[in-house]
Amino acid sequence: MSDWFVYMLRCSDNSLYTGITIDVKRRVKEHNGEKSVTKYTRVRQPVEMVYQEKAISRAEACKREAQLKKLTKTDKEALVKGRN
Repeated sequence: MSDWFVYMLRCSDNSLYTGITIDVKRRVKEHNGEKSVTKYTRVRQPVEMVYQEKAISRAEACKREAQLKKLTKTDKEALVKGRN
């Protein structure tokens, strides 16, 4: 059984992208790749990992991702600052 993570990336335009994965390092490489895994990060490279938290399952990771996506940019920035 793999560990799941919820993560936030800071994009080149200072926006924050939120996602889930089981391999954080691989996922950042994919987001920064020539054929980025998402349209959003493809045009906002480079991206850097600024936040991650462990989840007990994929379902919990998805729930937490949805919660984070609903936060305001100010609240997301506060969360990022609290974890750095």
